[in-house]
Parts: sequence; C-alpha cells; structure tokens
Amino acid sequence: MRSIILHASALVALVQVALGQQAIWGQCGGIGWTGPTTCVSGTCCVSMNPYYSQCLSGNCSGGGTTTTTTTTRAVTTGGATTSTTTSTGGSTSATSLSSGCGKSATLTSGTKSMTVNGKTRQYILRVPNNYNPNTPYKLIFAWHWLNGNMNDVVNGGYYGMQSLASETAIFVAPNGINSGWANSGGEDVTFFDQMLQTVESGLCVNQKKRFSAGWSYGGSMSFSLACSRASVIRAVAVLSGAQLSGCNGGNDPMPYLGIHGTHDSVLDISLGRGLRDKFVKNNGCTSQSPPEPAANSRTHIKTQYSGCRAGYPVTWIAHDGDHTPSPTDGNSSSSWAPAEIWNFFNQF
Repeated sequence: MRSIILHASALVALVQVALGQQAIWGQCGGIGWTGPTTCVSGTCCVSMNPYYSQCLSGNCSGGGTTTTTTTTRAVTTGGATTSTTTSTGGSTSATSLSSGCGKSATLTSGTKSMTVNGKTRQYILRVPNNYNPNTPYKLIFAWHWLNGNMNDVVNGGYYGMQSLASETAIFVAPNGINSGWANSGGEDVTFFDQMLQTVESGLCVNQKKRFSAGWSYGGSMSFSLACSRASVIRAVAVLSGAQLSGCNGGNDPMPYLGIHGTHDSVLDISLGRGLRDKFVKNNGCTSQSPPEPAANSRTHIKTQYSGCRAGYPVTWIAHDGDHTPSPTDGNSSSSWAPAEIWNFFNQF
C-alpha cells in the first residue's frame, strides 16, 4: 500500500510538470519570465511587482492566475483625508498604498523567517513606535557587508538612519547567505521580492517611497536592485560598492547616491565610479569628472550632477578615506554619511 501511495504522489507531480504548473513559492510571472505561469492546486499566482510573480497559498478563479481588482481607500495623513485608488493582483500598481494600509498590523518588530527557493532566510523588521495603519510609511532595506549580519546593521541604527527617520520609516535588515550577497541565480533578489510582499501585506507602506542602502557587499546588493528593480525601488545609496551581486537589466533610470573613499584598500574607488557612471548615463545626466579630495586632506567633496532627468538625481561623494561605512572629516568622531543618505532619500 505504501508503494502505491508513493507511486501515486509521483504521478501527480509528473502531471503537474506536464501541465506546466509551478509549485508553491515558485516564480510564475514577471517581465522576462518564460517559465510556468499557472500554479498547482491550492495556490495562486500573485504579482509582487512588474518583475516577479509568485505562487502563494490560496484559491483563485481563472486557472490559478490573479485578476486585477480596483478599490478605493481613504487614508488620513497629517489631518487630511484623501482617497487613493489601489490596484491589486495585476502586474503593476498605480497606487502609493500597500495592501496593508487601513488594516490592523499583522507584523511586529523582530526577527522573521521565510522560505526562499527551498532555503530558510531571515531578516529583522523594525516597525515604528506608535505605528498607525492609516499612515503610509517609507520602507528602507539596509544590507550588511561581507562577514557581517543583520544584527550588525540593526546595532548600527540601519546605517544611522533610524534616529534621523523619527519613526517615519519601516526598516528591514536582511541576512545574507554565507554572510554575503552573491545573489546566485538571482536568489537574493527573489528574497527581496518575498520580503517586500510580506511587509507590504502586513503593514502600511508608501510604495513610492521604497529605498535600499548598504556598504561594501551591501552596497553591491543595493546596486543590483537598482539594476533589476528600478520600477520598484525609488532610490539607492551605495557605500563603497562594486558589481559583486550582479546587474540584471541595468538600463533604467534610478536616483543614485554613491559614497566612496579615494584610497579604498578593499574595493578601489574606480569600481565605485563605474557603478555611478551607469546611472549618470541612465538618468540622462551631463557627463563630468567630479573633483575628489586631496590625499591626507581628511575631507570629502560632494558633487550633484546636472542635466539629470527630473526626479532622477545622481549624487557622488568622494572622501579622503579607506573602506568604511562611517567616513569622517578631520578630527570629528561623527560621520556625515547618515545625514547624506537620509537627506537623499527624504527628498522623494
């Protein structure tokens, strides 16, 4: 009898493959996707963003694919009530409100786990004190460096932005595989997609104010998202980064802040310049060679590119320093980087 049951299970699996059905948690759609677009029984193909749809538990009509529904929700911000149209289930969304808006929060601050491509992944979520489900918050992903971890990012105040945000942002600190972001087969981008869907379904997020920041390997991961998720992320900050996590796509504009030391002994500043120049081109900015501080000057020089497309600025800050997430000037013990990152994001 056991043998019969096992053979029956195998037969069901073969039928599902033959029908081109994707298993739960698998990708089922998105721009450039050529694999299965329907899901196994009991799951739905849910759009996370234009580039990624995933089979999630639930029952769907229309053969396991989602349909587009439009709803209107009143949201109170700063004493004013506005009506916002929300599209759910389609490949794109014209709203700034996540599906978690107007509902009781289903997520709280703390360490979270999820399964991504068969692997257990973790991240730390930080929800604002006195969270209001009718307030759409900024959402900031902060990625750790090689041999760092999510706790290091939290202990550093999410690159110093938590205190500057004054409870106006939701923060996410993901944990990398082997303490890094190799993004093999796009698995770390898929991790990002699933975190995004989970957070936005459980909390109220302004979908036009999603940001990504990181130093070193974390900067490389932010650059990777700038390439592959340009329609999802509003702006990125790359500190001492290089192209280590891939660049799938990379042809769309993206507001870009780059910070790099002139004598970086780990990732040479030329690597950071290369990342910057990609978005100088994509954003239509006027090409130039920004000045950089002299050796031993212990200063930094900030260049804001001209000619960029409206809403797509590029800012480059070169500092007379080594490979560090917290550059300082002179004898100062306080880094200027957190304020630069926060101000760059806060302009949107």
